Amino acid sequence: MQEYTLFGQVANFKTNTNIPIEKIAIAINSNLKMSIRILKAEEVEERFHSRLNCKKKTYRYIINNSEFSSAIYRNLETHIPQKLDVEKMKKAVKFFEGEHDFKAFRASGTSSKSSVRTIYKAEVKEAYNNRIYIELTGNGFLYNMVRIISGTLVDVGTGKTEIEDIEKIIQSQDRSLAGRTLPPQGLYLVDVKY
Repeated sequence: MQEYTLFGQVANFKTNTNIPIEKIAIAINSNLKMSIRILKAEEVEERFHSRLNCKKKTYRYIINNSEFSSAIYRNLETHIPQKLDVEKMKKAVKFFEGEHDFKAFRASGTSSKSSVRTIYKAEVKEAYNNRIYIELTGNGFLYNMVRIISGTLVDVGTGKTEIEDIEKIIQSQDRSLAGRTLPPQGLYLVDVKY
């Protein structure tokens, strides 16, 4: 399915190879397992770092909100059979936009000195076959932040948390008030801007 093929994974490395840049992807792919593919290679400045030079990242969390889970996509999405109120989730996700201290949405043991991040765009979208996409674009993310925000939005979708409670949870900086950390199945880095 095309829905699962467009991802923004970027890596960098230094090399002294004589292989032309347009042949690097082919050369690397010939030595990789079929579960990973290099789509493109380009030369960058020596000081470039694929993680540290990033200006914006977009993550997507995929929820299968149908009655039954998918056997084929079970490791690619999280199944939540309880019907979610997507309209409430769409309203609630907007509270995450802007610069906030996301301490309530980080995993314990996170080494980041600051939990202040900026979310430029936050959306909940209805997709094909009862799939729900939660998409967040920001200048950086804390460990498990997207999965915890997604869990909090699921709580809104089930009625456990009210839309207006999102702002209170953010301001509280109290992890115990936010939703559970959803499983890693369903989390994707879909775009990176430099």
